[in-house]
Amino acid sequence: MAVTLNERGYRHARELIEDGRYVLDDRDAWSEHQPSTKQENDFIAAHGIGEYAKWHLGIDDEEPPDRKARYKFPYGDFDKVHRCGVLSAEVRAGQRKYNDIETAAAHLHGMLDALRQVQNP
Repeated sequence: MAVTLNERGYRHARELIEDGRYVLDDRDAWSEHQPSTKQENDFIAAHGIGEYAKWHLGIDDEEPPDRKARYKFPYGDFDKVHRCGVLSAEVRAGQRKYNDIETAAAHLHGMLDALRQVQNP
């Protein structure tokens, strides 16, 4: 399995953060904030797999482009970037030695933590 950085998803996450579409939650919140399978399927039905792909930092090139399994390391709820999702992606990518994804997630993490510090000096 070759999982690499989804540049499009990474750009999308940065743009969302720059546009103020983020949640500064704690790491442990991802299990509650991560979209359910039904929410994923509903999103794909409404917006297509291409839009779904933008909400992930990784791509598994061994999976077909039209399959959910191709897209790894989700970071948001199809509306906003969640700090907890970014942290989860960063940790899991590091554990699996996906350095490009870990680095991208760390950058997003830094962006969110800078915003968190501004809001909670």
